[in-house]
Amino acid sequence: MIAKSQLARLGLFDAKVPRYTSYPTAPHFSNDVGPDRFGDWISGIAPGSAISLYVHVPFCRRLCWFCACRTQGTQTDNPVIAYVDTLKAELALLAERLPEGVHLSRLHWGGGTPTLLNPELMRGLARSIFDTVPLGPEAEFSVEIDPNEIDPARLDALAEAGMNRASIGVQDFDDEIQKTIGRIQGYDVTRDAVEMIRARGIYSLNADILYGLPHQTRARMTESVQKLLSLNPDRVALYGYAHVPWMAKRQQLIPSDALPTPEQRLDLFDTARRLFMWDNYAEIGIDHFATQEDGLTRALKTGKLRRNFQGYTDDQAEVLIGVGASSISRFPQGYAQNAPATSAHTAAIRAGRFSTARGHLFKGQDVMRARLIEALMCDFRIDRAEILRDHEITAEELDQMFRNADEAFDGLLRVTADGLFIPQEARALTRMVARLFDAYDLSKAGHSSAI
Repeated sequence: MIAKSQLARLGLFDAKVPRYTSYPTAPHFSNDVGPDRFGDWISGIAPGSAISLYVHVPFCRRLCWFCACRTQGTQTDNPVIAYVDTLKAELALLAERLPEGVHLSRLHWGGGTPTLLNPELMRGLARSIFDTVPLGPEAEFSVEIDPNEIDPARLDALAEAGMNRASIGVQDFDDEIQKTIGRIQGYDVTRDAVEMIRARGIYSLNADILYGLPHQTRARMTESVQKLLSLNPDRVALYGYAHVPWMAKRQQLIPSDALPTPEQRLDLFDTARRLFMWDNYAEIGIDHFATQEDGLTRALKTGKLRRNFQGYTDDQAEVLIGVGASSISRFPQGYAQNAPATSAHTAAIRAGRFSTARGHLFKGQDVMRARLIEALMCDFRIDRAEILRDHEITAEELDQMFRNADEAFDGLLRVTADGLFIPQEARALTRMVARLFDAYDLSKAGHSSAI
């Protein structure tokens, strides 16, 4: 690991940079993509091909203070029932456009809290999805499960529908930290949920844990990670808490003076990372870990690891369609995002049109730069021959990009005839290195800390 003094001099502890789950990032989307273009892109999907589908459920029984996702609270089922009806109507619009034979390689229900749905709503939504586009062979159907908002009946419904991967949010198991971030979820509750999931033959388990939370210390981080490891998750996302109270107003309830410094955040990350590595997890990109048998690890080893709005994935589908308010779709032509407000999304769908409110049409060097950044985020290297083969850029231009990046980081990167490589000791800088290949103005977007 590079000395903290050098990292500080390079700006790691002050930098605000994108997480690069897309390129360009969402703040650069505009109104050049609307419902008609979105519909044309759907119609243009190759018949018989595999696509991914993301279904967004924005409702929660309680709003966790740390969360910056687009969610809304509800204590009754009425708005949830109405929203599921809207999802079904949106799927019907999608079915009218989808070419013959299209099937799913991945299906993910996210939120919010998808497990807020009662069993009958779950079954009805699943039927509508599969009537629109069926699961393909060896498809993965994953659902975000809140251990505080799940029971045997709902798990039975999900298992019957074909869920074969579950994702649970842990954040931190420490009582004081949970109270400070507005997320009370004891270890016993989480363990019981995991046991119920596996009792139904669902053995693939993702888990999220955060570093950089208020009152976190090395000792508390160690204890939480060890408790998480006792649950034997296949994949773990070790995300840095993004404190953006100017964007997520509920974060104003979290005391800023209790947050760790950037230097302490790095220590917390390194503490957790070492524990996962000692437990023989493979390191996946900048913030994921997976067992040696997991699909992410196989994708990493074969050069097929990808990055999208859900983080790292082994999904090779070229098309990801987002259903529900604020969902983002990706096509070879660009991105399309649904209206963020549930009311606006519902109004559009009930008027018989997609709610696409903004997006981005790829142009210029977008696709090439997207690949440069994805390669860095996934593999910590850019293959010079691949870029020259697949994109319109001269060897001189590409080599100059590499030299500029190396100079910006005091020669810490490795530039060879094969391309550019970020060595292990410099990987804390990865998002900052990726930023150098970003041609868009980042000064006006409120991005999160680089560490």
